[in-house]
Amino acid sequence: MENLKNIAPIEDFNWDAYESGDAVTNVSKEELEKAYDSTLNKVNDREVVDGTVIAMNKREVVVNIGYKSDGIIPLSEFRYNPDLKVGDTVEVYIENQEDKKGQLILSHKKARATRSWDRVNAALENEEIIKGYIKCRTKGGMIVDVFGIEAFLPGSQIDVKPIRDYDVFVGKTMEFKVVKINQEFKNVVVSHKALIEAELEQQKKEIIGKLEKGQVLEGTVKNITSYGVFIDLGGVDGLIHITDLSWGRVSDPREVVSLDQKLNVVILDFDDEKKRIALGLKQLTPHPWDSLDPNLKVGDHVKGKVVVMADYGAFIEIAPGVEGLIHVSEMSWSQHLRSAQDFMKVGDEIEAVILTLDREERKMSLGIKQLKADPWETIEEKYPVGSKHTAKVRNFTNFGVFVEIEEGVDGLIHISDLSWTKKVKHPSEFTQIGADIEVQVLEIDKENRRLSLGHKQLEENPWDVFETVFTVGSVHEGTIIEMLDKGAVVALPYGVEGFATPKHLVKEDGSQAQLDEKLSFKVIEFNKDAKRIILSHSRIFEDAAKAEERAEKKAASNAKKATKREETPAIQNQAASTTLGDIDALAALKEQLENKKK
Repeated sequence: MENLKNIAPIEDFNWDAYESGDAVTNVSKEELEKAYDSTLNKVNDREVVDGTVIAMNKREVVVNIGYKSDGIIPLSEFRYNPDLKVGDTVEVYIENQEDKKGQLILSHKKARATRSWDRVNAALENEEIIKGYIKCRTKGGMIVDVFGIEAFLPGSQIDVKPIRDYDVFVGKTMEFKVVKINQEFKNVVVSHKALIEAELEQQKKEIIGKLEKGQVLEGTVKNITSYGVFIDLGGVDGLIHITDLSWGRVSDPREVVSLDQKLNVVILDFDDEKKRIALGLKQLTPHPWDSLDPNLKVGDHVKGKVVVMADYGAFIEIAPGVEGLIHVSEMSWSQHLRSAQDFMKVGDEIEAVILTLDREERKMSLGIKQLKADPWETIEEKYPVGSKHTAKVRNFTNFGVFVEIEEGVDGLIHISDLSWTKKVKHPSEFTQIGADIEVQVLEIDKENRRLSLGHKQLEENPWDVFETVFTVGSVHEGTIIEMLDKGAVVALPYGVEGFATPKHLVKEDGSQAQLDEKLSFKVIEFNKDAKRIILSHSRIFEDAAKAEERAEKKAASNAKKATKREETPAIQNQAASTTLGDIDALAALKEQLENKKK
């Protein structure tokens, strides 16, 4: 009450006006409006100013810019900033100070766009961390709304970890760093990965500084490649090479591990400078060779699976991590140069014999031919000289044919032992590789594991017959099948061939015989041992001319003798009686010779 007593009454207060509601004091209405306006900010249309969020709901944000009315902005313009709250300062663009309803019209989106390019460039220069809203996915990355500008976020710059599903980032607001700006095309590239790399780099230094070889750590499978597995050790990555995943052979790391799997690994090596860490998984388990059956010895039979093939042999896994090599020479008793793929393939289950075993070096050699008896141990019994067999042609040389009677038993047929009659220049004229051929054992070379074989010996030597057919002086039809410098090869009956020199190829009219011409030939030489028949066409008409000449001479001689007989008939009669007796004796002798010949 005492305070009330001290309040002095307003001298010029108009109580009548107060009662009527017209005025309170004598101060003019204009003065009051001027005083009110002085408390408000002066703003202009199309201007960017800062405002304060004073209220917000699910659809709108109310912003006070110190003007006589507040502006309402759709919440969608703030989707890049999900942390927006009452009291935050935001930039707004004044579109209109008053619309028809007297409402202040503001836009946050236009405000950002107005200042965006300057802000983006400043963010790049100052390495500022900015917020952006991931609008959608595009080829190779994402589109990010930064200050109202559409920036590009490459897929490789989203995270330090490989991204398996890009769609989960759409609609998220994240922090970014501007890493590149193309001023000409106004393209902006941002990175989220760059924000965490600096932190990770520091973490890596701390983690690597505490690492020791042989240390066992828990990690998570981060990525799987064809050559190994990347493990996240909690801020730093290490690599398990494919050879360090298992003691056995691994063709695909996914056979051993899977993505996001947690497992223990051992540190094999690391590089402080390059920050590379080599990890091992198989080293946490004992080496399979150490647990190999101690009673296993040379000569024992083992079973295993073919895991690797090479031309020189095959690696057989008899236990996980324990392998033995079967050299190709231990796959067959055959001495032919062959590839290991001819005998087995990857994945085959086979049985083998241990040939060598070195536990210290962890090496083992195996053989499969030892499962069969060596055919050369009993070669004389199974393939005696003179025995006949069917062989398979394996290879050719200029001097003969290599054949295989059975696996491990090889032989050679000399080119001269292929045919009695045909002159074979190369074995390919007579047979072909892979074909079957009948052979006869001629000789056994056990020391060099080689048989001498023949093919023509299976038939009777036709030259014994030819000797009676192609006698010297006999005439036969023949066809010229080949022309050589020294003469021509002539095909005769019964598949035999003869040879005629150029001078014996002259025909009766003086011309030379030609290829494929069919003529009569006289045998002028027969050599059974050399299998050679020398022929002549010219001799036929030359001998005929000589015979005619001899006949004429003989006729002249007989005429002369007849004249003499007429002069001395007595003597002739006496000679005639003697000649008749001799004729009977000669006839008997001729008959005897013919019988003897038969």
